[in-house]
Amino acid sequence: MKKSLVRASVQSLHAYVPGEQPAGERKFIKLNTNENPYPPSPKVDAALRGLSAETLRLYPPPAADALRRRIAAMHACGVEHVFAGNGSDEVLALCTRAFVENDGCIGYFEPSYSLYPVLAAIRDVRTMPVALGQGFSWQTPPVEGSGLFFLTNPNAPTGMAFPPEAIEAFCASYRGVVLIDEAYVDFAESDCMALARRYDNVLVSRTLSKSYSLAGLRVGYCVGAPALIEALNKLKDSYNLDRVAQTLALAALEDVDYMRRNVALIKTQRDRLGSALAGAGFDVFASETNFIWTKPPEGITAVDYVAALRERGILIRYFPQGELARYVRITIGTPGEMTALIAATEAILAG
Repeated sequence: MKKSLVRASVQSLHAYVPGEQPAGERKFIKLNTNENPYPPSPKVDAALRGLSAETLRLYPPPAADALRRRIAAMHACGVEHVFAGNGSDEVLALCTRAFVENDGCIGYFEPSYSLYPVLAAIRDVRTMPVALGQGFSWQTPPVEGSGLFFLTNPNAPTGMAFPPEAIEAFCASYRGVVLIDEAYVDFAESDCMALARRYDNVLVSRTLSKSYSLAGLRVGYCVGAPALIEALNKLKDSYNLDRVAQTLALAALEDVDYMRRNVALIKTQRDRLGSALAGAGFDVFASETNFIWTKPPEGITAVDYVAALRERGILIRYFPQGELARYVRITIGTPGEMTALIAATEAILAG
């Protein structure tokens, strides 16, 4: 038998499955991928229009210096504390290469971002999933046994934020590197950025995909001790952020007020949808993100609810694995989109 040219671990790998991006003529209300329903800042549009195609013949600044200086100013740290990446997913992937030995282990909560075990499988290292407590609440992970721990806060797909004091206590005692993934932090009431400045083993990552409406651009970053940042810089692609991405990301970060206004609109609709679903008998979890995690009422399963909404032209996210199969995740959209979802839900339940 001919030997496969593909590594055994890659052959057995179950790749990350993104939310559906529908193609074709049918138009859907897309509430399945946590995209922002509002456009990015007008400053982004102006920066895009101001780009010259002639400049694309040149390589971009390899260290994204201007962008990193802006991020450093936002978080009251030196530029040596900042790494800019091709989406926060690049930050996560580089962490698995920088901080985990070949015989090491990666820890993460379960449930959490489903990319984490995929990244561990790509590295072909062991995993240490830590089950959350009752109602998806905080459960202190072991402080030994893994060299890297991914901690999403607020968590995904549950939308819940963990107690800041519990996170800090874990970071202070953990023997490896903690990556606090704050993809949804702008929708939350608190953050952990101070821990990245306080502890030598903590990185805090963020993305411009959610609150800044730039999911199509792929820009993320992390803040942490210079030694950790230096390790990531050694491993990144030479030009990991292209010229367009650097320019538009910088424009977005120069209009934080615009982002915050959109976040406020989304939080209002989040509260509205949560109240409507709870009133219809759904089990709704407290969300500090731009989505709601909920369990449909008795009489309809999560998979049937997802299918019924799809028939009505509305997409939400369903995770078929184990206990998660009882729940759905719904991205917060515009007021009109939330009205359509609530009306469709009422019709389905009346069914």
